[in-house]
Amino acid sequence: MKNTDHKEEYSHVVKYTGLFAGVQVISILVGLIRNKLVALILGPAGMGLITLFQSTIRMVSEITGLGIPTSAVRDVSAAYEEGDEQRLRDKVRVIRTWSVIAAVLGMVICAVLSPWLNDWTFNWGNHTLHFVLLSPVVAVMALAGGEMAVLKATRQLRALARVSIYHVIMALIITVPIYFFFGEAGIVPSIFLLAFVQMVLAMIFSYRRIPLSLSFSKKTIGQGAGMIRLGLGLVAAVSLGYVSEFLIRSYLNTAGTLETVGLYNAGYMLAIVYSSLVFAAMETDYFPRLSAVKEAGAELNQVVNRQIEVSILLISPMLVAMIVFMPIIIPLLYSPDFNSVIPMVQIILLALYFRAVKLPVQYIPLARGDSLFYFIMEAIYAVGLVVLTILGFSRHGLWGAGLAITLMSVIDFIILNVCIGVKYRYRLSVPVIKYAVVQIGLGALTYATTFIGNCYLSYAIGILLIGASTWYSVKVLKSKTRLWEALKAKIWRKKS
Repeated sequence: MKNTDHKEEYSHVVKYTGLFAGVQVISILVGLIRNKLVALILGPAGMGLITLFQSTIRMVSEITGLGIPTSAVRDVSAAYEEGDEQRLRDKVRVIRTWSVIAAVLGMVICAVLSPWLNDWTFNWGNHTLHFVLLSPVVAVMALAGGEMAVLKATRQLRALARVSIYHVIMALIITVPIYFFFGEAGIVPSIFLLAFVQMVLAMIFSYRRIPLSLSFSKKTIGQGAGMIRLGLGLVAAVSLGYVSEFLIRSYLNTAGTLETVGLYNAGYMLAIVYSSLVFAAMETDYFPRLSAVKEAGAELNQVVNRQIEVSILLISPMLVAMIVFMPIIIPLLYSPDFNSVIPMVQIILLALYFRAVKLPVQYIPLARGDSLFYFIMEAIYAVGLVVLTILGFSRHGLWGAGLAITLMSVIDFIILNVCIGVKYRYRLSVPVIKYAVVQIGLGALTYATTFIGNCYLSYAIGILLIGASTWYSVKVLKSKTRLWEALKAKIWRKKS
């Protein structure tokens, strides 16, 4: 392939990774404003109630949704890549039909299990009726998930970005007045309205690309069998993740206190959520492209390695900056009461270097339709994480729990690359290894500065390392993409 083609592909990856990172930034900023206003109106108890309802409904939705939002992307991507419009429309009809089935199934299951969901989620009051009233949310989320899958598979990336931005803005406009006028009584209606708005937005853009068509014939339903098999593997993996999280938080609550669980949750979410800025493009842009690759081998290696290169180069400067400024970030976002979680977050950030390298690899079995292999890999990680977290916390407290996450990320990275290398002939490229070694090395040096007793010296060295990581990433990306030339040309045209 010519060098110009290489640059075009790198430019595409960087462009859309940046696009969805920007969407995430907007979502986080608007979300912070919304959460602040809602917290002022409802207080901590109301915020806690919203979180419990949303997390429980999300869990039910993911388990009853048959994995369609992810598994459907693989089927449609292949048809889209071939350019066969009729086959594409047939595939989309199958997805929409199965999305309706999943919606009805999820709504019924949520309503039937409402008494048990109440007992599992709350240890005070009776919220069974609330879960019954929230059951339509599960249906709406299933329908929205199917349409989002269509948008991803047909590469409607700008439409996906618009859906995300419009949804988060509408969340601010809708929920704050509802909570202001109705208080906690507005929680259930607002959760439904937010899910409904996302579904409508997804449908508007999706139907514009491929008009609505449903068929509940035996043939159409049978055509979705492969998609559902892959989806059920995803459901099993998701369920395993929920179990591991439950076990870890239950142990922390038993071995420590409720405050310990709160600190762990705050630290874990801070490290993972803000790093998701770079990983946001994985499911929306990268996974459909990877799913369109027909066979394992050179082309698959190329697609995966380029995504890893861009991911590690983009996320590394951010990770170095977060390690350096975490003593400022924690009190700013939370309060000084959360300062004890700073060492835990700083060491978890090292795990995200390995996540940047392994996440694109992790998508390979999903793109090949191998749900069993994906589940086995997830099971190894889940079991290892629970065991190491218990050992780490028992010996070194919250810092030990953070260390466990980082160690398991390294172990998982090694196991994943060995197994996928054998099964799918995947190999890390020389540039990937080179960039990862440089950036992980800078990250390790930055983490080492946190042990310097003099905070001024620690910040001074840390800022230099931020500069070094940023310079290296910009230098490499500039040499591999056309974005720099395009930016200069755009500026030049404006001046002219």
